[in-house]
Amino acid sequence: MTIVINMREKLDERKLRVAARLIREGKLVAFPTETVYGLGADALNEKAVKRIFEAKGRPADNPLIVHIADFSQVYELAREVPEEAKMLAKKFWPGPLTIVLPRREIVPDVTTGGLDTVAIRMPKNEIALKLIKLSGRPIAAPSANISGKPSPTTAEHVVDDFYGKIECIIDGGETKIGVESTVIDLTEWPPVLLRPGGLPLEEIEKVIGEVRIHPAVFGKKVDVAKSPGMKYKHYAPDAEVIVVEGPKEKVRRKIAELVEELKKKGKRVGVIGSESYNADEFFYLGETVEEVARNLFKALRYMDKAKVDIVLAEGVEEKGLGLAVMNRLRKAAGYKIIKVD
Repeated sequence: MTIVINMREKLDERKLRVAARLIREGKLVAFPTETVYGLGADALNEKAVKRIFEAKGRPADNPLIVHIADFSQVYELAREVPEEAKMLAKKFWPGPLTIVLPRREIVPDVTTGGLDTVAIRMPKNEIALKLIKLSGRPIAAPSANISGKPSPTTAEHVVDDFYGKIECIIDGGETKIGVESTVIDLTEWPPVLLRPGGLPLEEIEKVIGEVRIHPAVFGKKVDVAKSPGMKYKHYAPDAEVIVVEGPKEKVRRKIAELVEELKKKGKRVGVIGSESYNADEFFYLGETVEEVARNLFKALRYMDKAKVDIVLAEGVEEKGLGLAVMNRLRKAAGYKIIKVD
């Protein structure tokens, strides 16, 4: 039995106390953040966290992000808190930034994927923050989707994946950003961007200076994942995805050609981007990169329901949120990319 709590219009603390009690009891609660929906459990309860991995079908060495509601909780979870962490938290928390720090022993191995580090963030969503406060626990929460599939940006997406499998889903409406948090590793110097996300790298560098981009961001395989999204297939719909990258007009011409070629071969073709190209299915992502980020996972899930064979996606410029968008698109495509010059 899954309880679905509707909080689209306003936060109901009485109902939220029910969800907080479930967290304390070791149960699973899906909840909204400003990025995507998370599948939460008490981060310090080993059995509860194991249930997250079981429910998602998530590999055990793929670490989770621990969500907090007050900066003081960082000191409970991390052995060392460098000045850069304080600077970033002061500027960007609550918000879509995850900071990787050396962990304390209180954090179970299962939560960190067996690593000696812990990934921490403070979400910018009143429902999420209140849930953490009412539960009195730091909450481990990956995205609330079946492992490898597109992340959820609405409660309906969570219902599709987990209804009847978890104890509670909190419906807080559509998420504002639409891609997961940016992950910065402060256990190395210079700091390392492990995953681009809802906070642009350029903004982080204004605060702490140079940040090195981990090769995994651009598809290099890694043996050890220090952040979600580094090692395993992510964000992929059932259909084959192909990303077309290059100057906008050349990308559009190439997609138009591909649509016609594929349809002649009897393929059912979906397009996500700025125009339909006479495709069988089309999802308009928006004009700005912020709109594209917000709509990306919704578009990929739409194509699943539309039962297309192939999805063609327009690439975007890798600036600001564009770096996160292209990271997600390339992973969804398994790095099947067509570049046009």
